[in-house]
Amino acid sequence: MKKLLTIGTALAGLAFTAVGALAADIKPAVLYDLGGRFDKSFNEGAYNGAEKFQEDTGVEYRDFEIQNDSQREQALRNFAKRGMNPIVAIGFSQANAVEKVAKEFPDTQFAIVDMVVDLPNVRSILFKEQEGSYIVGMLAAMASETGKVGFVGGMDIPLIRKFSCGYKQGVMAANPNAEVFENMTGTTGAAWNDPVKGGELAKSQFDRGADVVYHAAGGTGIGVLQAAADAGKLGIGVDSNQNGLHPGSVLTSMLKRVDIAVYQAFEDAANDSWSSGFEVLGLKEGGVDWALDDNNAELVNDEMKAKVEEATQKIISGEIEVHDYMSDQSCPM
Repeated sequence: MKKLLTIGTALAGLAFTAVGALAADIKPAVLYDLGGRFDKSFNEGAYNGAEKFQEDTGVEYRDFEIQNDSQREQALRNFAKRGMNPIVAIGFSQANAVEKVAKEFPDTQFAIVDMVVDLPNVRSILFKEQEGSYIVGMLAAMASETGKVGFVGGMDIPLIRKFSCGYKQGVMAANPNAEVFENMTGTTGAAWNDPVKGGELAKSQFDRGADVVYHAAGGTGIGVLQAAADAGKLGIGVDSNQNGLHPGSVLTSMLKRVDIAVYQAFEDAANDSWSSGFEVLGLKEGGVDWALDDNNAELVNDEMKAKVEEATQKIISGEIEVHDYMSDQSCPM
């Protein structure tokens, strides 16, 4: 199967050469997960990729924000009936709906982020979140003055444990004596959109001595970052670059390039180069990374940069293997 992302080109700006280069008329669509289009995190990454494609090509897209789980299947079917193609579903929770609707519309191209749906007209896009989380874990440990750091997850599922486990491995690699506090927000989809609870969980970790807290909690994480800013501590963002939400209080953000995945799905459909199957994107492929910009430049010194760059290269080469929680439902830390 062809590689889903031509990372060298995509990371250069997701640039599309010209509208005239499109080989096929497409009507792309995006279905967001709970938390909505402007969650400043996971869904917003997808939105940014779709917006960039529209800006570069002039091809308009449709999108929809579900309000509850029952709307997933209905929204996908409505898109397909209206001739939308390709249709990109954001989030593992869309899997059952994608599988059912994709079977009903075998000539429509579907993509799903964070889950595998094994059908000939479905592209499944996965990420090595543990690798990006390892890197920000190292940064957390090096920035911490107390030797205590925290993690706030959204819905308590294996995928979020994957973030947490990678983070712990990075923390311990930088400081074997560090202590990591961990809380999950809940066990339902509401856990992605509860910034008040996120703030409370972060505050409880700060009260126990943590001075850096990483979140993987969607919209709930906005409360985590706010609590860090209010307490004069450091937060770490996720998925999208959240450094600018509280400049000087967000140590970095673990980037999960959902924007590139959406852009590439649209572009491949437009170019008649669509492929199904699945791809797993990590540091080597440019699928995950960490954010450094004017908002956090003063928080990350040259020594920290050098150490995470060294670790990044070792992960890419295979010298460092970051354990994937989802491979065996366990974490060595």
